[in-house]
Amino acid sequence: MHIAPYDNQNKPIVDADDPTVPLNYFNIVKLKKGEAFEYQVPGYETCITPATGSVDIDIEGVRFAKLGNRGEDVWDGEPEGAYVPVGAKAQLVCVSDQAEVFIAGARYDKVLDPFDVREHDLVQYGSDDTKTHRKIKHILGQKQQDKVGRLLVSELFTVGQGGWSGFPSHKHDTNRLPDETRHDETYNFRFKPNWGSGLQMLQREDNEPGDAYHIVDGSTICIDKGYHPCCVLPGYEMYYFTILGGLSQRSLVQYFQPTHAYQIETIPGIKDMIAKFK
Repeated sequence: MHIAPYDNQNKPIVDADDPTVPLNYFNIVKLKKGEAFEYQVPGYETCITPATGSVDIDIEGVRFAKLGNRGEDVWDGEPEGAYVPVGAKAQLVCVSDQAEVFIAGARYDKVLDPFDVREHDLVQYGSDDTKTHRKIKHILGQKQQDKVGRLLVSELFTVGQGGWSGFPSHKHDTNRLPDETRHDETYNFRFKPNWGSGLQMLQREDNEPGDAYHIVDGSTICIDKGYHPCCVLPGYEMYYFTILGGLSQRSLVQYFQPTHAYQIETIPGIKDMIAKFK
């Protein structure tokens, strides 16, 4: 499902118990200097990630000062995050001129401890020749495996302009270990320059026609089932904020589309990328 960009007025874009991706939660909060925002989501653990600007965070009395170091867009600086336990009350106060903040969540039933993430885990894979050259910056990734319940949060950047991501096509909509896990997934896209755009494919069955969505700067995509590669127009860079929520475990097991699975062997570094979604 494609949700076109709109002024959500700091209200969830993907709320708890969403009919398409019930394991996910997503909000975009925009603040000016000195403004505060408070939230709590029963039944969901969340992660606060500034897309731009800086915020002070208070989570039930645990304070993380000046989270976020970016300037005008997601390409200007590196990601930081703060983990908010299930149902905890969190307050954000903007300490830069303005801030845009992503709040990602996954359904979970245990209360863990809050913590902040000031250094991300980087994976670079693909190649210019295969039109798949990408960087993934994990905010809640493998390094946080023992501190988080079901939530995986990362940022994906194209390297260069144009090309494909999420290929070879894969899905993760059915719990059938060891071959696949059920993980709902939500994306928010940005383009550089911001008038760029791309395409999100969603193929429900191997070798059967699927759906395609025209994605623009600020588009949100909710993926409930099916194979889901995406691409960006030549001459533009693409970014997407990625939320994964697991049904029975945090580690993601992708099932690659049978028609294209052999291409795992053609794309440099993709096995390392797969291993980092733990």
